[in-house]
Amino acid sequence: MIASKGLKMTTTSRRIKLRNVQLAIFYLFTSIALPVQAQAQVPVFVISRQDSTIKFYVKASIELRGTFDKWDATLTFASPDVTTGVLRVTVQAASVDTGSSIKNSTLKSADFFNVEQQPLITFVSKTITQTGPDSFQVAGDFTIRGVTRPKALTVKVSGEGTGSGVITGTMVFDRKNYGMNSGIPFITIANHVEVTVSLSGRRVSGPPLVFKQ
Repeated sequence: MIASKGLKMTTTSRRIKLRNVQLAIFYLFTSIALPVQAQAQVPVFVISRQDSTIKFYVKASIELRGTFDKWDATLTFASPDVTTGVLRVTVQAASVDTGSSIKNSTLKSADFFNVEQQPLITFVSKTITQTGPDSFQVAGDFTIRGVTRPKALTVKVSGEGTGSGVITGTMVFDRKNYGMNSGIPFITIANHVEVTVSLSGRRVSGPPLVFKQ
């Protein structure tokens, strides 16, 4: 009788342990599946660097314009609502290319980009406001030379409803607000710098974005 009771207890314990293992496996798969299902409801975009550009222009007595060759950008969304997007751009300041080695060296120096001490130029959006059928105001934090100030990109978007398109935007800042107070020898240079971005994006998963009509 005692042996029989012991056998029943052992069998019951095994069943409890088996059920606990089954529950643990169930919760594990549930915890994995939920984020995947949630992510499936969010538009996911990738930005093609090959088809995109980041440029700048400064009014000067000798043409001063150029591009950046090394940078990364991401565009993420919390929902299909286009205004929930967050744009992040990170530029390697030392990748500046004006077509002139002398100008490049000057811009990389401590008087301007100060690339040795502050190698990154960044923009991180805080809000996106739709101002027209295909136009937006993208406000965020712009950082250069380690100085961060609020700035905004004025943006137009093409390709609504197609799953791919181009974001073109312009931002103007005063270089002296970021500690670039020096001039360039023998060149008259303005204070205002115009930055233009052209970002080619493609939706790789999730639902299409919803624009305000």
